[in-house]
Amino acid sequence: MSNLNWSMLPWQLQVWQDKERFKVLACGRRTGKSNLAIKMTLAKALEAPEGSAVVYIAPTLAQARQIAWDALLDAGKDVIKSAHVNNMDIVLVTGRKIHIRSAENPDTLRGLKLYFAVMDEAAFIKDDALWTKIVRPALSDLRGDALFISSPDGRNWFFDLYNYATRSGDKDWKAYHFTTYDNPTIPRDEIEAAKKTLSTLVFKQEFEASFSTAGQEIFKEDWIKYGDEPQYGSYVVAVDLAGFEDVAKNAGSTKKKLDETAIAIVKVSDEDGSWWVKDILHGRWDIKETAETILRVITDYQPLAIGIEKGSLKNAVLPYLTDLMRKYNKFCHIEDLTHGNRKKADRIVWSLQGRFEHGRIFLNEDTDFDDFKEQLLLFPTPGVHDDLVDALSYVDQLAVTNYASDYEEDEVEIIDPYSGY
Repeated sequence: MSNLNWSMLPWQLQVWQDKERFKVLACGRRTGKSNLAIKMTLAKALEAPEGSAVVYIAPTLAQARQIAWDALLDAGKDVIKSAHVNNMDIVLVTGRKIHIRSAENPDTLRGLKLYFAVMDEAAFIKDDALWTKIVRPALSDLRGDALFISSPDGRNWFFDLYNYATRSGDKDWKAYHFTTYDNPTIPRDEIEAAKKTLSTLVFKQEFEASFSTAGQEIFKEDWIKYGDEPQYGSYVVAVDLAGFEDVAKNAGSTKKKLDETAIAIVKVSDEDGSWWVKDILHGRWDIKETAETILRVITDYQPLAIGIEKGSLKNAVLPYLTDLMRKYNKFCHIEDLTHGNRKKADRIVWSLQGRFEHGRIFLNEDTDFDDFKEQLLLFPTPGVHDDLVDALSYVDQLAVTNYASDYEEDEVEIIDPYSGY
């Protein structure tokens, strides 16, 4: 590195020295992420074994030229033997090649034996197919490394990858989060000036590298209230089913992309019709596990009704559920839930926005609602699940308040004791 006369920011040096194979960097604008990627690309190419190559991938060819081409030529001028702009290849004095490619044309990456790969602005690459089907297999022969760098663009495959690197415990992966503030060469007053002129959401995403900016603030965090279980009321349960075949066929880390079945357990107050959300169970269950979970809810809460969206998934689970209810002598009325010819977003907003805003929904303080709150506050965001929110919205079709207690028995005169009139 000293031969190339490079200087590095402290955070860049940290990433450089870490030993993990796969590094995922969520960074704000002007953090220095592409600068680091250029230097790592050159260094890896210099040490690459004979017969292997290094690749630098951007979302489009224009971005690849703009971000990487000139920067690589400048940073590596002392070690570059030749550069071919038409095919975007660089040959080093060692004979090793650096291929600069775009995600638009993945076939140009097939057949390569890779020692190192960079996926720049990864959040703006359409999906993970390029990584999982082409780049990752090309790294296998040499147990090569990869660097993913991007500013966030909502919660897409790059967000999933960042979460995997953060939470999985996989020793080959590591995630990093750096903001524009981490680059000391950017004047602080320049960042603050941008903060004053940009919207809060744009500033958080572009400068603070926040993944949590894609929602439209349909639901606000200060609307979320906790409360005690109402003394008088009845439980209802709404079930939003996920596809059982998908769950059965997909294994491992791919499951995180699948929808979950969600079961909203809500007690509707007899006094004012407000909802007290006891829990929202959720998981990727097969058809038998789903039926068994619904039966446990029936046993524990004795709801007035359970609602399941009308359709093929309900038709599939109902025979299993019916058999279980007969076997254990636990019964509950099953109602059809419908979308009412509304789009999902419209239906959820109609059912929940006013209730949350006016304090007519309370969460059970003894239940962990972190997943639900995340889905609610980001709704609607492409790539973000809304299964728990959808299940709760269906309670609107079940929450018929019992007003029988409003009437006193002595106000009714029984004329015919036999007929009851």
